[in-house]
Amino acid sequence: MAVLTFKDFKSDQEVRWCPGCGDHAVLAALQRALPAVSQALDYAKERYVVVSGIGCSSRLPYYMNTFGFHSIHGRATAISTGIKVANPSLTVWQACGDGDALAIGGNHFIHAIRRNIDINIVLFNNQIYGLTKGQYSPTSKLGAITKTSPYGTVEHPFNPGSLVLGAKGTFFARSLDVELKLNEEIMKQAALHDGCSVMEMLTNCVIFNDGAHKALSDKENKEDRTIVLRDGEKMIFGKNRDKGLIFDGTRIQVVKIGEDGYTEDDILVHDSHSDNIGLHMALADMKGPDLPVALGVIRDVKDITYDDGVRDQVVEVTKKAKIHSVDELLHSGSTWEVK
Repeated sequence: MAVLTFKDFKSDQEVRWCPGCGDHAVLAALQRALPAVSQALDYAKERYVVVSGIGCSSRLPYYMNTFGFHSIHGRATAISTGIKVANPSLTVWQACGDGDALAIGGNHFIHAIRRNIDINIVLFNNQIYGLTKGQYSPTSKLGAITKTSPYGTVEHPFNPGSLVLGAKGTFFARSLDVELKLNEEIMKQAALHDGCSVMEMLTNCVIFNDGAHKALSDKENKEDRTIVLRDGEKMIFGKNRDKGLIFDGTRIQVVKIGEDGYTEDDILVHDSHSDNIGLHMALADMKGPDLPVALGVIRDVKDITYDDGVRDQVVEVTKKAKIHSVDELLHSGSTWEVK
């Protein structure tokens, strides 16, 4: 099989997102990650299909030189599930927004996670409805001023990580649109994961919610306000690499290495493959002035998958079936021939 490159996954369509939109970077990361995935899994390009719902992020299938399906609002996960069950040999990538996936599509989203269907969901989270011009979404911050909340929202937002892990998700990762190399790493690991992979990409909408993630992406403060988790590495962060995370059994705390008797030996080592969903939930939920926001792969564990279960069930039922074709069905039971 020919070695695939970044250019092999770029379509000839003009990318029509606004200049400066964070979606551009996520698209580039996916186009750069898939050649490595193809090499690792020995996949031809014909095995890829990209599905989307409705929203700015849902333009993505047009920009990928793969099979694609632009579905309807909130139904991308249902379409992805159908594609994977009908043809398990396909590798399904889904692009959806925070409104598309978590509002009208919330039911499909949580059940795909619960079923652990082997699809890869890239969740573009800009905390706003962009395509429909600036309404607040399920992830908009409490008090956000938008077209549909001119006096500020009066509801708490979803934390997608908590939602995924609450549905017993087997893979969850988070990143910023500007972290191109980290996003490639996440997408490669998601592709290798057998089950439902959810990747939350914190993207910037320059028109309707500019600077939504500035507190995290700003170069001056990013190292103190975020932590990149990698398996086998200590949870250390900060400009001077002098802060670390500890877990007292109930909550995560930030400590200063070298102060109050804390050394690097006391700092947690990340293990995304651990069965400790409580710790993974705590990492996914970190926020506030004292705790950094976790980036990278937070959870990656094995479990049975829906598509494998359906396939195995069909094989087992077929073995025991007395009828194996439509022709046999038509000639079974009370039938007769008219001459």
